[in-house]
Amino acid sequence: MKKQLVATIVGGLILFIWQFLSWSLLPIHQSEFGYTPNQDKIMEVLNQNLTEEGTYMVPGVPPGSSQEQAQAAMDAGAGKPWASISYHKSMNTAMGMNMFRGFAVDLVAMFLLVWMLMKFANLSMGTSIQASVAVGIIGYLTIPYLNSIWFETSSIGYLVDALVQWGLVGVWLGWYLPRN
Repeated sequence: MKKQLVATIVGGLILFIWQFLSWSLLPIHQSEFGYTPNQDKIMEVLNQNLTEEGTYMVPGVPPGSSQEQAQAAMDAGAGKPWASISYHKSMNTAMGMNMFRGFAVDLVAMFLLVWMLMKFANLSMGTSIQASVAVGIIGYLTIPYLNSIWFETSSIGYLVDALVQWGLVGVWLGWYLPRN
């Protein structure tokens, strides 16, 4: 149990530190968020027209619309501008709870990966790296990449994260877990 706990905590720290670097110091996710000098005008229009926080697809159809209505709206919108908007009434700049939750998620992910790798009969450095990167690629393909297909956004930063952070974790676990 001590081995699993140490592997989980150190692996969680590796994930957390990479994520911090990836999102704050390195320009890895820069292409995912654009800038417009018209942001004040856009926010004014959003504030006047959106009453609830949430994510909006514009144009869209009201909840409860029939399949035929949704298809008609899609056909009418073909070739025209569209937007996906995440709207919040107030920007929360307090990062403490989000960082805590992020680290907690990293620990859970690492616990599961360590548990899985400890089931391998003959765990080697290569197997550890391959299995860890496979976990990262599975996560990348099933969420960020699929979203990038539908919402036509860049997911390159997430691919870099999947390869680098899970590769680093694989190196750590490949070195630590086989030791007695």
